[in-house]
Amino acid sequence: MNKTFLKYKTISFSIGLLLIIVLVSRFFIFSIDESINNNSIVELKPIGQQPYIPSKLFFANENVPVQHNDVKESLDRELLSNAYWHSQTILLLKRANRYFPAIEPILKRYGIPDDFKYIPLIESGLLNIGSPAGARGYWQLIEGTAKENGLEVNDDVDERNHIEKSTEAACKFFLQAYDKFQSWPMAAASYNMGVTGLNNQVKNQGTNNFYDLWLNTETGRYVFRIIAMKMIFENPKLYGFILNDKDLYKPIPTKTVEVDSTISSLFTFAKSQGLSYKAFKTYNPWLVSTKLLNKSGKKYQIAIPEEGFRDITFDSNE
Repeated sequence: MNKTFLKYKTISFSIGLLLIIVLVSRFFIFSIDESINNNSIVELKPIGQQPYIPSKLFFANENVPVQHNDVKESLDRELLSNAYWHSQTILLLKRANRYFPAIEPILKRYGIPDDFKYIPLIESGLLNIGSPAGARGYWQLIEGTAKENGLEVNDDVDERNHIEKSTEAACKFFLQAYDKFQSWPMAAASYNMGVTGLNNQVKNQGTNNFYDLWLNTETGRYVFRIIAMKMIFENPKLYGFILNDKDLYKPIPTKTVEVDSTISSLFTFAKSQGLSYKAFKTYNPWLVSTKLLNKSGKKYQIAIPEEGFRDITFDSNE
């Protein structure tokens, strides 16, 4: 009798425990579904799911021949790499919201296709970084190219780190390259390979079509990386990225202070503007020294963030 009672008691306990697990699991799954529906989390695509490639695709208003297997496979490689590199792609989506408003109107003013705004994403991740080859800044310009296109580069100033001025320098390069090749994909490819190097391949291979050229691995992948980034950014939800507006990095309102004389200490200057040196450098990364030697009396526009730039507003219902 006691054994039978113990048996039924054990079964009842097991059933009860199972019911609790089911209820908790249903609540957890419901919570995730609600989060996705409310766009409050980033949805990661299941491993093994093929990213969507349309049958018709354009880059810089020129047709991308995805009907050719080699073109589709090259694009597929870059799309897979970026669609599943979640940490990097999410960061790029966030940063682009801050920097694209500065880049887009400059591209438009120079007559450069808007799709070229994705180039600094693959060049630098929209960071002021340097490369072993000596390239620097958002657009990864080498010193010679930067100076040829109007940028100041010296011990105190490196305008490759200036978002607006470096974008203008890149635009000047693109216009020269387009004038040479009469093709925007080729202009983009020459940004990686150089106009001379790419033109040599055009002469050797007898074609001016980027998609028909045999190029080194880096340049061969370069334009497809740009196109893959364009596809993800134009339809992030389709590729598994769901971000709220509040998750994106916002542009910081700034005012400008004009200086036309030497600043012997940027530490002191930052304090005079009510800023920490960290904040000052964050918004003026083109000032690469701790001073600004200005013997010629050149006028520099220094960005000063508006008051409260470090503060963000949280939803009271969070």
